[in-house]
Amino acid sequence: MAFHRTLKSKSGPSSSIIFPAFCIAAIVLLFFFASLISTNPVSSPEGLESVTKSENNDQNDQNGHEKFLYWGNRIDCPGRHCESCEGLGHQESSLRCALEEAMFLKRTLVMPSRMCINPIHNKKGILRRSNTANSEETWAAKSCSMDSLYDMDLISDTVPVILDNSKLWYQVLTTSMKLGARGVAHVERVSRVDLKENSRFSNLLLINRTASPLSWFMECKDRNNRSPILLPYSFLPSMAAKNLRNVADKIKALLGDYDAIHVRRGDKIKTRKDRFGVDRTLHPHLDRDTRPEFILHRIEKWVPPGRTLFIASNERTPGFFSPLTVRYKLAYSSNFSHILDPVIGNNYQLFMVERLIMMGAKKFIRTFKEDDTYFSLTDDPKKNSKLWKMPVSTMDEDGKQTL
Repeated sequence: MAFHRTLKSKSGPSSSIIFPAFCIAAIVLLFFFASLISTNPVSSPEGLESVTKSENNDQNDQNGHEKFLYWGNRIDCPGRHCESCEGLGHQESSLRCALEEAMFLKRTLVMPSRMCINPIHNKKGILRRSNTANSEETWAAKSCSMDSLYDMDLISDTVPVILDNSKLWYQVLTTSMKLGARGVAHVERVSRVDLKENSRFSNLLLINRTASPLSWFMECKDRNNRSPILLPYSFLPSMAAKNLRNVADKIKALLGDYDAIHVRRGDKIKTRKDRFGVDRTLHPHLDRDTRPEFILHRIEKWVPPGRTLFIASNERTPGFFSPLTVRYKLAYSSNFSHILDPVIGNNYQLFMVERLIMMGAKKFIRTFKEDDTYFSLTDDPKKNSKLWKMPVSTMDEDGKQTL
C-alpha cells in the first residue's frame, strides 16, 4: 500500500515521527488484508460463499442460496431434443421445469448462457411484412445469449440463477472437484423429495442433472417427481430482458387503448396423408378458425367495431389479415420497425416483445383453447391427444368427423 503524499522538509521533532508512524500503519493494514485472504480462499466452500454473496449483493437474503443445481449447457441437452432444437415455447417449458426444481430444492440454478434458435421459427418475413412478396429470408443467428432474452436479476428475485459462463460457475466447478464425492452428485431417477430431504444429496454443493436422458420438461410431467411449487406460464414471458421490455412499453404507448390476438398458423396447420391418401391434422379446426372471415365472426362478441387490433402471427402470406380492416384498425410489429430494428436480432426476441404487447391489451385472444377463463380463436386444445383427424374447412362440416 502506497501513500502518495509529499512530505514537507520542515525542521522539528514532528517530521521524524510522522513518517515511521505511516510506515507502521501501512504494514499493519497489509498483514490484516493478507490474513483475510489466507483464511478465505476462493477455492474453499467458505470462499465460494463469499463470491456468491458478492455477485448477488443486490438480491434478497432469501435468494442467496449457496448450493447449486445444473441441468446442462443447453436446454433439453442431453435429451432426445438435443440435436433438433425446439421452438421458444417448448424450451421455456423445459426451463420453467428446471426453475421450479431449483425453487423447491432452494438451490441456485445454473442456466445455459445461450439458447438455440430453430431456423423454422427464425424467418424475417414476420417483421418485414410486405404486400408484394413473401420473404423467406432468415436471421443469421443459430443461437442467442440467454441474457438477451431474459433479465437474470429479475428472475433471481424469484429463483436465484447464474449463467454457465459466469466466474461464479467456474468457482463452483473448481470447488466441487476438490471436494469430490462430498461436493457433487450426478443424479438420475431421483425424486425431488429425496434430493431435498436425503442428506446424501441435500448437503452437496452441486447436483448435476445431466445424467437424465429425458427432455427437461418431462421431469415435470413425471407424476412421481412433481413438487408443490409451480411457476405460472406467464412467469418467463414477464421476465423479458430490460431492453425488450422498454421497446414493448414504447409500442404499447403508441397503440394506446387496444386489443390483441395471437394467430398461430404455420407449422400448426400442417397435414399428412393417411394410408388412404386422405389429409389428416392434429388440429382439425385450426386452419378454418384462424382465417379472417372466421376470426371476424368469432371475436365480434368480444371486440367492438373500430377498436385497434394488434395481431401477432407466424402467418407470412402478404395481406392475409386485410379483410379484418372492415371492422378494426390493424397493427403489426412491422408497423414499429423503427423502434424494433435497433434491438431485435432474431424472432425469439421479437416474440418476447410481441407477448408483452399482447399481455398489455385490454382483451387478449389466444389461438388455442386453454381453459374457460381465456378467449380463444378456436376450440381445439393446444395440447392435443395425438389423434390425426380430417381438417374441417366449413361450419357445415362440424360434427361429421370420424377418428
